[in-house]
Amino acid sequence: MTRTRWLTAALAACLVTFGAVASAEDAPDNWDGLVQIKPRRMDQVHVLPGADFRPYTKVMLDKTEVAFRKDWQKNMNDTRSVSRKIDDDEAAKIMAAASSNFNDVWTKALNKAGYQVVATPGPDVLRLSTTIANLYINAPDTMEAGRVQTYAAEAGEATLILEVRDSRTNALLGRVVDRRETRSQVALQQANRVTNQADFRSLFSQWASIAGKGLDELKAISPVPDTLTPGQKLK
Repeated sequence: MTRTRWLTAALAACLVTFGAVASAEDAPDNWDGLVQIKPRRMDQVHVLPGADFRPYTKVMLDKTEVAFRKDWQKNMNDTRSVSRKIDDDEAAKIMAAASSNFNDVWTKALNKAGYQVVATPGPDVLRLSTTIANLYINAPDTMEAGRVQTYAAEAGEATLILEVRDSRTNALLGRVVDRRETRSQVALQQANRVTNQADFRSLFSQWASIAGKGLDELKAISPVPDTLTPGQKLK
């Protein structure tokens, strides 16, 4: 499956998963040959039975794909004056900034966790493909003249879809799905581009830290049992 086709399928699955099921436990146990295991820190974790993560010490990061929640732009514009409406160019800039910030945060966090981020495949390289789906920013800042101050308790929310593959063979080894909100403030704070970016970078950093720990844990228990059963807890 091509990257574009996979992204389309993954986004659709994400929308179905979080729109139609009550919890992660209600999600399908098998996804593209991966078995859903008992997650420790994420909503859903799917792993390939028999996968061996021990050889991998480096990672490749694909450019992060970004998609707003359906009707986010319309919902924002329905409550805004003409001068504060978010046009397609502004929405594209927000998505580009989210992608850039995500890759920057993950590169730094994975390096800190001991995983060198490289640009070419190799026998010790994992390929990580990430998608930020259902991105919802509560108070986007359009930087218009005579700007209106907006306050919010939190910047918004998003869903991470992480796909893990062998960099040389492109074999699918794992997939993670996790919906998370940005940190909530004790009191309302002024929301602008600076605060929104800081809050979402903090969220991206949480995900990166969890991903690094997850890779370490998968290496520690590798090879993954061939007889992996849905809901099994890996020790």
